[in-house]
Amino acid sequence: MKKAYYHLPGLFEFYELYQVFLPLYRQHRDWFYDWCEIGSIYGAPADCLWGGGRAGFGEQGPREVLALMQEYGISARLTFSNSLLREEHLTDKKCNALCALFEQNGAVQNGVIIHSDLLLEYIKKTYPGLYFVSSTTKVLTDFRECHKEIQREDFRYVVPDFRLNKALDQWNTLSQAEKDKVEFLCNECCWPGCRDRKRCYEIVSRKNLGEDVEHACQAPNATEGYRFSKAMKNPAFISIDDIRTIYLPRGFSHFKIEGRSLGSALILEFLLYYMTKPEHQLEAREEIYLDNMLDLF
Repeated sequence: MKKAYYHLPGLFEFYELYQVFLPLYRQHRDWFYDWCEIGSIYGAPADCLWGGGRAGFGEQGPREVLALMQEYGISARLTFSNSLLREEHLTDKKCNALCALFEQNGAVQNGVIIHSDLLLEYIKKTYPGLYFVSSTTKVLTDFRECHKEIQREDFRYVVPDFRLNKALDQWNTLSQAEKDKVEFLCNECCWPGCRDRKRCYEIVSRKNLGEDVEHACQAPNATEGYRFSKAMKNPAFISIDDIRTIYLPRGFSHFKIEGRSLGSALILEFLLYYMTKPEHQLEAREEIYLDNMLDLF
């Protein structure tokens, strides 16, 4: 069977969780499905000017983060998906220092999740050792536009808008090389009828640029916040059975799990659901919850 590669949230935000989970994943590999691997872990430190998508809350030092990823041979992705960057923002010291550090690859190449073509051209020239992922913040809901994005040589992967997830007849028209670049967002909780998604992402971009702006989501039941049970009822939700019986047989192998703005306890539930065999989920949960070094929230 073709392997599924998961791209997981919280590179900086959930460093302490991964510090416990990754040794467990290595030591008890038989607890986890043999048809899946960790493709990357993505995120950004707090107050990153180039950040976007969701505001970063990570406070862990970047050298410690990079060292953990290199120890386990996992690609680290910087989430630099701010859509509103201008020329003067390219000199930001913090973001440039992060790119310079993460360009030091070790055995595995690191990447950048990106929205702005201005930033793309700058990083291509300045830090050529990094690869690029086209961000879902572009809200590519038209399949033809998404296909054009996939055909761009700049991107190793493209994350379509979640509302294209089940357009299987159209996805089947891609070549295998194109399918290898598609990274489906599995567990989005957003209302499929939302017309403000791009504006929501732009508000986050403005906040990261220091603007005082607010945005109230108008989706039904938005006050409930993210609930995995609700995400599972979303018509665009990609379940573990969907991955095994629909997407992998059709030649797709990359799947993104969202959740940087959520708590580590909920991220653990994602890791258990998507990666852990049911008969070992309780054991894995106990090992992590009983670790004295970790405070899940």
